[in-house]
Amino acid sequence: MSLREETTPRETETRRPDAAPAALTVRLSRPMVWFPAALMLLAVCLAAGLITGAAGIPPWAVVLQAVDWLPFVSVDTGLTPLEQNLLWELRLPRVLLGALVGGMLAMAGAGYQGVFRNPLADPYLLGAAAGAGMAATLVIVLVKGEAATAIVPVAAFAGAVGGVLLAYGLGAAARKTGDGTATLVLAGVAVTSFLTAIQTFVQQFGVDELQRIYAWLLGDVGGEWSELGMIVPYAFVAAGVLLAHGRMLDVLSVGEEEAVTLGVRAARVRLIVLLAASLATAAAVAVSGLIPFVGIVVPHIVRRLVGGSYRMVLPLSLLVGAAFLVLADLVARTVLAPAELPIGVVTAFVGAPFFLLVLHFTRRVET
Repeated sequence: MSLREETTPRETETRRPDAAPAALTVRLSRPMVWFPAALMLLAVCLAAGLITGAAGIPPWAVVLQAVDWLPFVSVDTGLTPLEQNLLWELRLPRVLLGALVGGMLAMAGAGYQGVFRNPLADPYLLGAAAGAGMAATLVIVLVKGEAATAIVPVAAFAGAVGGVLLAYGLGAAARKTGDGTATLVLAGVAVTSFLTAIQTFVQQFGVDELQRIYAWLLGDVGGEWSELGMIVPYAFVAAGVLLAHGRMLDVLSVGEEEAVTLGVRAARVRLIVLLAASLATAAAVAVSGLIPFVGIVVPHIVRRLVGGSYRMVLPLSLLVGAAFLVLADLVARTVLAPAELPIGVVTAFVGAPFFLLVLHFTRRVET
């Protein structure tokens, strides 16, 4: 009798859809500690990005200028109108855009990994980058003048969504006859190769635009207030949907059959999360170009810290991803100052070795 009394509560607890795995209990015992830490990290990175630059503006003057921006406060910063304009029109939107793009890419990566239960799933491994790159290249080559500048973000947005949906459709068809854990990545590789081939072919007809094409493909967050305002609505919707489905992704992580028995419509949840993650990716790519590996590096770091519950992973990926990309942009702006290194190069230097480590440990777990 005593044995039943001890085992029954444990069995009941493991069936609860919102219960964390036993291995995560210690990590999640004080989960709220991580949110202030992530917010502090983001605040430090934002401040560093605003203070640091090639213009040589003293840090104390930047701090005074920030205080002067507060309502009903007037402070003599000692900065010239040109320096004030540099801070307000160049640095601040760049830092905020970098934070928004980084947060969207990291959250999208976490969402993809939750949907497909695959740690290698990433916005740039599922055809989003290739679709956006092909669409942007087509516009740059075929459309001349200022009209191309306005159309490129829209085309990149549509191309990113189309690339992901194509990879998902091919993966779903192949999953009927193959291993579902690998078919999605393989479908993404196939779609990426095909779309990249089309992009390379189109480039041959726009040799004069190669520098502009490569600049977009290597990523850039040096945007303007208009670009920031353009993607905020999409980012807000995508983030809201993903955060609202964190608990559902936790249920899906226990398995398809178990999720169905708990009343979760797995196919519907997967489709909604996939669309939201694709929307976040497309919005980020539309204004920043291609910035790889953020969707792999950040969610895995967060999981190491807080465990695998998506109710924690998704919001923390948003905050840490924002800080990560602001820091990467800071490195890109300063390492070769006054010249700038493409931000995609910085994230690739960090992300490529990290991806190999993830792949190595994933294969060890599977074997």
